[in-house]
Amino acid sequence: MSKKNNNRKSNVKSRRKWILTITFWSIFISGGFSFLSDLLLKNVNLLVAFVILALIITLGVVFDIIGVAVTAANETPFHAMASKKIKGAKIAINLIRNADKVSSFCNDVIGDICGIISGSVGMFISQKILIAFNNTNATFISVAIGALVASATICGKSTGKSFAMQNSNEIVAKVSRGLYLIVKDR
Repeated sequence: MSKKNNNRKSNVKSRRKWILTITFWSIFISGGFSFLSDLLLKNVNLLVAFVILALIITLGVVFDIIGVAVTAANETPFHAMASKKIKGAKIAINLIRNADKVSSFCNDVIGDICGIISGSVGMFISQKILIAFNNTNATFISVAIGALVASATICGKSTGKSFAMQNSNEIVAKVSRGLYLIVKDR
């Protein structure tokens, strides 16, 4: 076999492994988020439900920012930082070199899960409002909450993308310093 065929087989195997890994994490994270949000929302008032909703939307926006920043970041300054033994620089290089996977995880897995869960939390809030205020129009409430969730998510992600493109290296540096505290293999 030629070297080219070996590389193709290796790439196909690597992609399949990535797909299985991301599928597993998607199931695990979405199940965990759903369970946690259901558990938290069971006996809370409307104010707390709105706070939980805001946190879920914010989490999705933050991970979207990270995903975009990693794809837009420049690897060169992190090599200089790594040569000076600055904490997290090697992690930043790895993040940038694996930008497709990092972006997929941050934007698609976490971002999409947050979007789905924020929608279900929005429906929960609509139901709470309808129970609390008997004379309200169910259609109006569900449309208003749905529009609120969608606009907050879209506005946050749109603003976040611009911010991430303009500050990509700084964002990657902060994320990698945070990961440095968690990751054992440095």
